[in-house]
Amino acid sequence: MNPSKRGTPDFILLALTILLVGFGILMVFSASSPRAAHLLDDPLYFTKRQIIWAILGTICMLFLMNIHYTRWKKWFVPFFFGCVILLLLVLTRDPVNGARSWLSIGNFGIQPSEFVKLATILYMAALIEKKGEAFRDLKKGLMPVVVIVGVVTGLIMLQPDFGTAMVFVMTTAIVIIAGGAHLKHIMVGASLAAVCSFILINLYLLITDGNDYRFQRIATYLDPWHDPLGSGYNIIHSMYAFGHGGLTGAGFGQSIEKLFYLPFPYTDFIFSIIGEELGLIGTLLFLLTYLALLWRGIIVALRCPDLFGSVVGVGIVSLLAIQALINIGGVSNAIPMTGVTLPFISYGGSSLLASMISMGILLSISREVNRIGK
Repeated sequence: MNPSKRGTPDFILLALTILLVGFGILMVFSASSPRAAHLLDDPLYFTKRQIIWAILGTICMLFLMNIHYTRWKKWFVPFFFGCVILLLLVLTRDPVNGARSWLSIGNFGIQPSEFVKLATILYMAALIEKKGEAFRDLKKGLMPVVVIVGVVTGLIMLQPDFGTAMVFVMTTAIVIIAGGAHLKHIMVGASLAAVCSFILINLYLLITDGNDYRFQRIATYLDPWHDPLGSGYNIIHSMYAFGHGGLTGAGFGQSIEKLFYLPFPYTDFIFSIIGEELGLIGTLLFLLTYLALLWRGIIVALRCPDLFGSVVGVGIVSLLAIQALINIGGVSNAIPMTGVTLPFISYGGSSLLASMISMGILLSISREVNRIGK
């Protein structure tokens, strides 16, 4: 493998990424402008900030696309431990809305948990490649990886950010499977995790007497109309949005639910606004575009000639897919709501920047795939 000789990037993957980011900016403008105009006297307030993050993300993506991905075998160390330090710093901050997830940098905020997901994927991929066949050994191979995942998950849970923790655990589980872990170890680990989760949930129920908002979300998922003006309010209005959109949609900018019915319609509930304004047809076209990007990404990952690049590629695609699935499932009430953003689309600089950095690395992998294919 010669880093000096590079193939061309996967332009379909690049074009799909830019298309989704551009669409996300349009939807942030549509979903946020009424609230921004009313509260901040600037209808473009959130849109301008999202554009700034999109420009920064594009620069990072194009830069990393031209850096050979194998360099991350050395770079993952400062990247990972830097993210862990930021996660520790977050815990020293005062809670905002019951959570400590952000660090303020001037007028902007950064969410370290968005970046630690990618850093851990790189760390795990490097460790898996280094161990080789020894990764199939429980003590020497799998356990060190599980410890890393456990420590990071614990730090995210302390914020607390259970939605991000769920995305993180599911993604790392796929990375472990893609890395070639022994199936028996995976099954035993999954069984132990299920038992421990059951015990912890029941202990938590006893401590909180079942009044924690996380369990209220499960009750709301089962019956939103039990408390339509309280815990069920958000999901009921999200479903109203989809209903109002119908087959062809109310039209771009014509959403009713964004007019102070849905809270923060430009972040967690932006998919609801897509459904309302573009309808079923527009929503399906959007989902097909998303699926095309994920499919193209998994092809790149599977065709990568080395284990490190392949595992990193699978991890990045899994991360985007799981986060999108949890967001879409939550706002459509297919699963309990968790407060996870929709990658490339939802308002939020950390999410957008982390996603575009991930795509830069995936595009770098695609250059090696195309070089080998020539």
